[in-house]
Amino acid sequence: MGILDETFRVAWGDLVYMKGNMIEVLLSSLVGPLLYLLAFGFGVGGNMEDPAAYVKYIIPGIIALTTLSATFSTVSMKILVQRLFYMSFDELLLCPIHISAIILGKLVQGVARALISCTILLVVGWLLSPQVVISPWIFVLIIVASMMFSLLGLLAGMLTNKTQTLTLFSSIVIIPMTFLCGTLFDSSTLPDGISFIIYCLPLTHVSNLMRGLMLPEYSIGLDSIVIVAIYVAVLFSICYYMIKNNKC
Repeated sequence: MGILDETFRVAWGDLVYMKGNMIEVLLSSLVGPLLYLLAFGFGVGGNMEDPAAYVKYIIPGIIALTTLSATFSTVSMKILVQRLFYMSFDELLLCPIHISAIILGKLVQGVARALISCTILLVVGWLLSPQVVISPWIFVLIIVASMMFSLLGLLAGMLTNKTQTLTLFSSIVIIPMTFLCGTLFDSSTLPDGISFIIYCLPLTHVSNLMRGLMLPEYSIGLDSIVIVAIYVAVLFSICYYMIKNNKC
């Protein structure tokens, strides 16, 4: 209970900020995914033989994508600003609280944003394609995936020392994942070498799991579950090591 209490205290300021800026938070999290759904689902899909099938296919991918877009930038930029400009992250590290509570507390805002945004998209997706299945396991996956990408954002925010470097990281890692990890098309159609690289990226497996949960014709891959769990464990361990050894 001590770690949970400390986690809530670390997250409190971020949650208050999110509550006070809820409209901006929702718009920044939803505009991109909704545009992808409109442009690809009805733009590209409209030129296919079965547009409804393509819309159904990309809905899980866009929800998986939202677990990334609603978390990484929020967490990474906040950590960077708190470290470089306000020094509040350094002050937090001086407090007598568990390192795990610091890490988990900084993930809460990203997880909350992802849950709210993905829930709205689930409703929109179901209205557009009632064939998609909505189950409690989807929300479990959203929480786990948003924790993973929030950990990636936390790590990026601790490793970078200027906004340009963080922007570069987003350009070479986040943007390619956005388009290539099975969110909008089947990544197995890419050349073998590129397909293997895409397979190793976390968003690929979140997309596969989301599609397996929402579409009856797809199966849930055990390899995707294992890889997502490994990513969460490794990212958490790296963040823990950096904070414990004052590497951030």
